[in-house]
Amino acid sequence: MKAIKNFFEKTQPHVQKGAKFHWLHSTHDALFTLFFVPKNTSKSGTHIHDFIDLKRTMGIVVLALVPALLFGMYNVGYQHFGALGQLETASFFDLFLFGLLKVLPIIVVSYVVGLGIEFIFAQFRGHEVNEGFLVSGLLIPMVMPVNTPLWMIAIAVAFAVIFGKEVFGGTGMNIWNPALVARAFLFFAYPGQMSGDSVWISASGIDKAVDGFTGATPMALAAAGHTDALNTWNAFLGLIPGSIGETSTIAILIGALVLIVTGIGSWRIMVSTVLGGLFMGLLLNIFAGDNSYMALPFYDHLIIGGFAFGAIFMATDPVSAAQTVKGKWIYGFLIGLLAILIRVVNPAYPEGMMLAILLMNTFAPLIDHYVVEGNISRRMKRAKVNV
Repeated sequence: MKAIKNFFEKTQPHVQKGAKFHWLHSTHDALFTLFFVPKNTSKSGTHIHDFIDLKRTMGIVVLALVPALLFGMYNVGYQHFGALGQLETASFFDLFLFGLLKVLPIIVVSYVVGLGIEFIFAQFRGHEVNEGFLVSGLLIPMVMPVNTPLWMIAIAVAFAVIFGKEVFGGTGMNIWNPALVARAFLFFAYPGQMSGDSVWISASGIDKAVDGFTGATPMALAAAGHTDALNTWNAFLGLIPGSIGETSTIAILIGALVLIVTGIGSWRIMVSTVLGGLFMGLLLNIFAGDNSYMALPFYDHLIIGGFAFGAIFMATDPVSAAQTVKGKWIYGFLIGLLAILIRVVNPAYPEGMMLAILLMNTFAPLIDHYVVEGNISRRMKRAKVNV
């Protein structure tokens, strides 16, 4: 590491303003600060210094995503060899390696396209490279079906970075979660690849007789009325068809623990989102009648689809979420409520979590506004009474 540090420090003068390679300043700074904490010091005013900067914060989120990512790779292989009827003969290594080889290209495309656009914008504006894509670049592959063509991934990433973030000014200024913007773009532009019976697994490359095999997700089965096909324990473990990182509730809960312990993720949003989902699930159970989807046990809604992943990693995005304490409770509760309502009442959108979070991203500033105004109003009333 010392050699890397020496290299960056030696080349730093050559990328400063007025130097020969000044146009590479943003790129050099981004790579340097990725490995080492900057030595910048305060010049004026009062500052609070902390060893955790934005890059380190993003690093913790990436670390929290690792359990769900690794299990997602294993599950890709599990579903593949299960479709071939070869689970008994395939080893753990066979399953994981197959999933790794399927998922890794998606991650590479996401980071290459996304960071490439980020670097171009930073160089053009003369600004530092934003760190937010360190997380978005991993979130986007994890919310995608594994058989999504790489060119679709590239288009979705480009759309999310340009129209979901850069047009608003970059990291910290975006209205919506960029990863969900990418998924929403593909969902509406190429619905056949993102929903329905052919959403998940391709068995090509092993046996030509099963080339193109696809397995319906639990969400698609539930929307079709086949709620009895859901195995609750398998769904909780994550051994079900689904997007790469969204299937294992256990792995997602490990990530939630990391975010809560480190103080990076808001536990209020996580808890309130679950409460909102439970409330709507129970309400639908009460009025289910002959509707099998409404009769699906309320707790099953929390472990299928992208509910758990969205509640932990998407709804808690500090940029697009509510900022006030009371606002976080309201924001999260409405996300959970709307997610279950959308997926059950409108089967055309079996995964309601994406739409619920994007909708509440839009209204988060309004929620905070009324919370702040309410606090001001109460304080003014108390001030008049004391006078």
